[in-house]
Amino acid sequence: MTVENQFSTVGKILYAQVLMAALVASGFFMMGGWKYALSPVLGCGVALVPNGYFAFKIYLARHRQPQGILNAFYSGEAVKLILTAALFSIVLQVPSVDFLTLLIGYVAVLSVFWFALFYWRD
Repeated sequence: MTVENQFSTVGKILYAQVLMAALVASGFFMMGGWKYALSPVLGCGVALVPNGYFAFKIYLARHRQPQGILNAFYSGEAVKLILTAALFSIVLQVPSVDFLTLLIGYVAVLSVFWFALFYWRD
């Protein structure tokens, strides 16, 4: 008999990504204030929003047949990639955005996936 996990690995990863975004934002805020922290916060948002959408899409498909879950996975991943590209194009229109610190925030949030492989094995 399997016990359902109330806080799944996906939930842990999303939670850790939010914590990483807060850590990056607070670090840049302490170094130079809100003007300096804007770009990494936007970069974190560009990573968080599509990941949250994808996780929600998969969550909604959890009780479907395997083919339905697979279809939800593929469509969710496609929309996630399109959403990421759209968010980058929107964020890069902001005049005061520094591209390097934007990428630092983006990569910091995505790095949670890489470290999660080592820490949260079910």
